[in-house]
Amino acid sequence: MPRWESDAQGRLQRAALELFETQGFERTSVAQIARTAGLTERSFYRYFPDKREVLFAGDELQAHLVAQVEAADPGLTPIEALLTAIGTADEIFRPREFLLRRVRVIAASPALAERDLIKLADIADALARTLERRGVEPGKARFIIDVAIAVSRRATSRWLAEPDATLSELVAQTATELREAVAPPTSTVG
Repeated sequence: MPRWESDAQGRLQRAALELFETQGFERTSVAQIARTAGLTERSFYRYFPDKREVLFAGDELQAHLVAQVEAADPGLTPIEALLTAIGTADEIFRPREFLLRRVRVIAASPALAERDLIKLADIADALARTLERRGVEPGKARFIIDVAIAVSRRATSRWLAEPDATLSELVAQTATELREAVAPPTSTVG
């Protein structure tokens, strides 16, 4: 019988990631994950409803982003409030290397990619409700969320690849690039 140790949830997540990397998501069983973590299958199911959820557990990111938008200066535009919140997400992320490995595993598995999209949709729904509480019309809130998610994806992929940059800096840089692409600076012809 495996012996109890602290951080069972974290150990299960690390074991799952390692197994998904080495043998693939589809060929990895819950029993293997639990055994690699030194726990029982029953312990696994105390933390996760299924093996897909092991890489998506917890609503920390969603809760963090919603709290940041709720606490944002009322003078900020909705997109500014969202981008500022996204720029602080690295405060709750695991170490960058874990996230980079996780991204690769998700990209290699259609089942995990699907779960990733579902989780992103849940976050988008929560943020849309948060913007609506700030007085943003629902359709406009969804549009703003979609734009912010696009900025977030590009900035996050850069953050994972550029260890010296902060997520906040890369969110700001990406937002500037978007503004320039949509409304390029006017040139003066003299």
